[in-house]
Amino acid sequence: MNDILVPTPAQIEAAAVAIKPHVRRTPIIEIGGHNLGLDATLVFKLEYLQVTGAFKARGAVHYVATQEIAPTGIVAASGGNHGAAVAYAAQRFGHEAHIFVPTTANPSKVERLIQLGAHVHRVGATYPEAREASYAYLSEHAATTIEAFDDPVVMAGAATVAREFEADGVGEDGRPLDAMLVAVGGGGLAGGAAAWCQDRIRIIGCETVGTSSYAASLEAGEPTSVPISGVAADHLGAQIGRYPWAALSAHHVESAVVTDEEVLDAQSRLWRLLRVVVEPGVAAPFAALLTGRWVPEPGARIGVVLCGANVVNPTLAPAEVLA
Repeated sequence: MNDILVPTPAQIEAAAVAIKPHVRRTPIIEIGGHNLGLDATLVFKLEYLQVTGAFKARGAVHYVATQEIAPTGIVAASGGNHGAAVAYAAQRFGHEAHIFVPTTANPSKVERLIQLGAHVHRVGATYPEAREASYAYLSEHAATTIEAFDDPVVMAGAATVAREFEADGVGEDGRPLDAMLVAVGGGGLAGGAAAWCQDRIRIIGCETVGTSSYAASLEAGEPTSVPISGVAADHLGAQIGRYPWAALSAHHVESAVVTDEEVLDAQSRLWRLLRVVVEPGVAAPFAALLTGRWVPEPGARIGVVLCGANVVNPTLAPAEVLA
């Protein structure tokens, strides 16, 4: 892993400049933790308000803004946040986007890709089949592909989340964030946060039991895969990439793993507390705090990144609970 270079703070600063005209600086909201049984101040970064509804737009936009793109356009195999991010970035810069999804992809997500101007290719019954079809298209048309997380340019774009959060998360008394909790899928967001924050802020990568590839990688000492299952399988289930792993391991990013039941409860409580609807896995950092899977220092100022809200027909809690 010594030959794997991760984005430097200077490169992340440059990424912030490059993407600024095309993405949003998402807001924060601060609450006291005492009503939740926590001796800490919680600061939420509302990254789900990003264009396309997730942080992924930052990495895709940074790539398209700074890298050479083939005349035949950009190809991705994703009906989720990455696909939407690629479609948005391509549309923003006047390129064609070819997004491959299985025939079983959610119709509302497919419609969203079409609205973003993408050419949607429905191929195969599963995402691996759609991905293979995208590879065939790439080889035939010499198009550009953008990795979802395992790319230093994409990761530098994702790292601008932490750059903003560190600056905006300072309290009125001047106290900075002591820690930042982030959901982990392939590790691009958490690795980017580590690359930016270095040793100034503790970074905690949060996963569900059924998507705990980072926890397994820590135990193994190298990126490793786990059987993917559960409520976060379609948005957190990925093996940690080489570039994210280099940043995560270099800066000793911690791990917290929660159950499906705990993350669904946290998702519901976010609705009741803030009227926020996020994807289940996105609630994993909040779940880690609520359950004590990760415990802050007394009086700490804790950042929680809510990184995506592309939810289809959410069911958060029975009506009597939400009342």
